[in-house]
Amino acid sequence: MSVREAVHRDPVWRDRANFIIATAIDPGDTGVTTEQLWARMVDDRHFELCCIPFFAYDLALGDVVEVDDDYLVRRVSEPSGRYVFRVYFDRDNFGLRDEVVLELIGLGALVEWSSPKLLAVDARNATHGQEIADYLFSEENNGRLIYETGKTEP
Repeated sequence: MSVREAVHRDPVWRDRANFIIATAIDPGDTGVTTEQLWARMVDDRHFELCCIPFFAYDLALGDVVEVDDDYLVRRVSEPSGRYVFRVYFDRDNFGLRDEVVLELIGLGALVEWSSPKLLAVDARNATHGQEIADYLFSEENNGRLIYETGKTEP
């Protein structure tokens, strides 16, 4: 299998970042096997994430992660307390993207595009995350988008 890497073209904390690390991800339907992550070096093994993960689960903006010798994420050593959501716009709802992004930004979310159809969303804490989740749940119920959380465990 060839390696396909998801890249962050416009990380939300680009100005803080001084290093690029990566994490392995399950290729699933996307065929992507790694995701590069913009980061700020804390020391030779620890990095603060400066982007919102598009595909990797259980990582969030601001987390401090430990890496191996190949600069692949091994574990989160200091969770940031932030929450990640992924929003998918299908062909029928493609025109709603700008409206949804403006609403999310109005709610205080940070956003980062992976592709024209896939948006990563950051919430600063659990309370803010619930507010964002409520909005996304409502929009999904109205058939305007599909969303998921970036956590595999509560």
